[in-house]
Amino acid sequence: MTHDHPESAPRVLPGRTRDRWRSVRADLNRRRSDLTARAAEAFPARRRVAGTPLLARPGWIPDRPVPLERVRLVWTGDSPATSVDGHSPALDPIRPLRDDGTPYASYAEAVGELARPRLFENRACYRLLQVKGGGAPTLTFGRGHYFEVIDICEAVAHEFAAAAPPRGDRAPDPARTPFRALIGDPTDLTRRPVMAAVSTLLLRHDPGRARGPAPEHSAAEFILHWRDPAKVATGGGLHQVTPVGMFQPSHDAPWNEDNDFGLWRAVVRELSEELLGTSEDYGSDTAPIDYDGWPLNRALGEARASGAARIHWLGLGVDPLTFVTDMLTVLVLDAEVFDELFQDLAATNDEGHLVGVEDGTGRSMGVPFWADHIERLTTVEPMQPAGAALLRLAWLHRDALLGRA
Repeated sequence: MTHDHPESAPRVLPGRTRDRWRSVRADLNRRRSDLTARAAEAFPARRRVAGTPLLARPGWIPDRPVPLERVRLVWTGDSPATSVDGHSPALDPIRPLRDDGTPYASYAEAVGELARPRLFENRACYRLLQVKGGGAPTLTFGRGHYFEVIDICEAVAHEFAAAAPPRGDRAPDPARTPFRALIGDPTDLTRRPVMAAVSTLLLRHDPGRARGPAPEHSAAEFILHWRDPAKVATGGGLHQVTPVGMFQPSHDAPWNEDNDFGLWRAVVRELSEELLGTSEDYGSDTAPIDYDGWPLNRALGEARASGAARIHWLGLGVDPLTFVTDMLTVLVLDAEVFDELFQDLAATNDEGHLVGVEDGTGRSMGVPFWADHIERLTTVEPMQPAGAALLRLAWLHRDALLGRA
């Protein structure tokens, strides 16, 4: 008697799934700029901010810069359930396997074991729940955690990179990106947990300095940053404005949740960390930060009161590749204030290094705030969508931002 044996399914080797995952992850970091442009093509031009890939809903981008003090924050403490999270079965095709054949439970877990960057900690974040735009925006927040960004945003980008053809400008077949399809509209704050970053364009304004030779040259310059993929979990390999950081408490100790809940306080901490190279450890695990007694915060506050520092809200938007959400602000510092507070500007930090150019008048502090530099950075260089949108919007509103009125 003979017996027919069905063909066995080919055995998937766990090590190969991890190798494949690492390969796609490296490809994602190499091609972020190209993949972002492809991903943006899936959205109508009217959704994009100032001709950049950044996506926004109607009302998210104000008609003119809004002084930051007019932006109202509301705290609910809620963590509402959503229909999409980082444990969706739609992510099964990109989950690598452990040696026992079981998949990693989340994208963050895989990153932590297979491609861990220097900064990688699942800290508490302020979760964005609702946005009401206009001349006095209101933002509502609840509780969330940083790994929700990795589990959703980096996972959806990984899926896109795995499915995108290596050449050409075509987006992948939607059938090969089921997780992206499940999320749907990336600007819908009810579909998934959304943790927002605060991205700040820092302009050093020197009205006494000779302007460039043409009207498209201003008397300001800005700080540009390159994000090192070995150090950061998101946005690696791209240029970005600085400072940028997740909107989150300085530590998970409960007293920080209320004490750190402010956009200005978040910006000041990032200025200290990214421009001065200070530690993220503020000792707030034992006591809240004394912002009134902090010399940097006090000096910047005095500059705001005198008009030598002006910070404005320019809205918020979503990256079409990663679905990362950024709140957009512009901080203008008069040159004497900048030079006094940031004379020890750190060339490198925990996330990458600063980028400068030779502007024909000697070594510039950063990049001249000129139309040609903005055009190059937003069309040629690999730039994060939030940074590109900030540069374009700031140039559009340069008279209002650089004026002292």
